[in-house]
Amino acid sequence: MDYVNGPGRNHLFVPGPVNIPEQVLRAMNRNNEDYRSPAIPALTKTLLEDVKKIFKTTTGTPFLIPTTGTGAWESALTNTLSPGDRIISFLIGQFSLLWIDQQQRLNFNVDVIESEWGQGANLDILASKLAADSAHTIKAICIVHNETATGVTNNLATVRRILDNYRHPALLLVDGVSSICALDFRMDEWGIDVALTGSQKALSLPTGMGIVCASPKALEASRTAKSVRVFFDWKDYLKFYKLGTFWPYTPSIQLLYGLRAALDLLFEEGLDNVIARHNRLGKATR
Repeated sequence: MDYVNGPGRNHLFVPGPVNIPEQVLRAMNRNNEDYRSPAIPALTKTLLEDVKKIFKTTTGTPFLIPTTGTGAWESALTNTLSPGDRIISFLIGQFSLLWIDQQQRLNFNVDVIESEWGQGANLDILASKLAADSAHTIKAICIVHNETATGVTNNLATVRRILDNYRHPALLLVDGVSSICALDFRMDEWGIDVALTGSQKALSLPTGMGIVCASPKALEASRTAKSVRVFFDWKDYLKFYKLGTFWPYTPSIQLLYGLRAALDLLFEEGLDNVIARHNRLGKATR
């Protein structure tokens, strides 16, 4: 038997992709435009400034990449690390499992800390590994903020506190795909070096845009990272940022206008109010 969607509006009841607000749908209902015209760089400039607000950063540099969260993962890893680098990664559910698989296939030396699914990251083991690493062989800590498959949220402030307690210089890379715009997220305050999200979750957009935000420390690391990268290379984006045209490759015009509308909705309600609403509805559901 063939299955097709029924007539009318179809509603999703899954963690993501999510339902798209009417205002966002209308904003995306437009023809293609020349991304080299003055209008698109002007729009992009406002978007780059405003997406920093959802990460709660004033020092980070954002990248709007035509990709999914998986591509954003790869961008975060390959721009900051070199093959063979030792990284610590937490396995707590399906999406952290997939990120670890990517890390291993990119030839990093992945030290996996596994917890039973439904439990959070074991930060006691992290502390013991950092305490033993006086030579600073660990180059990065990779953690999923909110594991979509299990609904478990990790305490990023505690991760930062552990790194600082041992004065360890490892980069902190965070998957915020199902947390940013839905949970409290503080990139600058928590000392996160690379944070990333996808358009299809709490931003309420179609799939297709990976948003990565890099700290000054991460940008510095990208200058010496030896991982092969082409499409995801931050250097190409930074070159066009300086030129004021912003795009090394063709963006999705429709997603850019959709992002503008989505951010406007978030800021109209107030980001903290949005997060409180998600928390209230989550408690009601549970």
